[in-house]
Amino acid sequence: MTPFAPARTTSLLEVSGVSVTFDGFRAINNLSFAIGPQELRAVIGPNGAGKTTFMDIVTGKTRPDEGTVTFGEVPRSLLRMSEAQIARAGVGRKFQRPTVFEDQSVSENLMLALKAARTPWRVLFWRETAKDRARVAELAAQVGLADHLPRKAGELSHGQKQWLEIAMLLAQEPRLLLVDEPAAGMSFLEREQTTALLVELAKTRAVVVVEHDMEFIRRLNCKVTVLHEGSVLAEGSLDHVTKNPQVIEVYLGR
Repeated sequence: MTPFAPARTTSLLEVSGVSVTFDGFRAINNLSFAIGPQELRAVIGPNGAGKTTFMDIVTGKTRPDEGTVTFGEVPRSLLRMSEAQIARAGVGRKFQRPTVFEDQSVSENLMLALKAARTPWRVLFWRETAKDRARVAELAAQVGLADHLPRKAGELSHGQKQWLEIAMLLAQEPRLLLVDEPAAGMSFLEREQTTALLVELAKTRAVVVVEHDMEFIRRLNCKVTVLHEGSVLAEGSLDHVTKNPQVIEVYLGR
């Protein structure tokens, strides 16, 4: 494999001095790091390291006690914005378990997800257009579901549902995609296809992958951030961080 590309000097996402405490437990402790505008980054660490809380903070689900989170040219910290405002600004999040409309077709799921004005008045008179149908076909092809558009989402395999949810997020045209444990529950072939998909997506946006599967991360061939007790313990290539004695002690040695 070729070495991973270095991060751009200009950051898309910058987390600075962020801390948050829950009932006396400091889940995030002065966390600071940055993601480039077209970068694939893996985030790893033991349970309780702060990986999920980090994503909760970036997406507005959790409000930290202190710190700032800047995103692109957005003039204010994401911490001052609602979850909906953050999503509209271009931050998309995919949870570990796929959340799709199982009784609707793949095509209908994607049509519902298209980025468009969704005010009650416009929804009342909304009709799909040829442009909408073309975009749905494009999204399905992008995630390998071009031949499954008429199928109900509930009939898809676990991996295919994951790809459909990713396509639904892509319909919102995010500049940053947060993906939680995408390899969990997938077959070997699905994992291979997911690896290729995430690598391709990172050519046009930032993609942050939270994952425990070291082999999956190795195939992503990207920079790795190791979290421990709510802060960055190590950063670099997977080979670099897995040789770090502290990483071995708190994570890999378990």
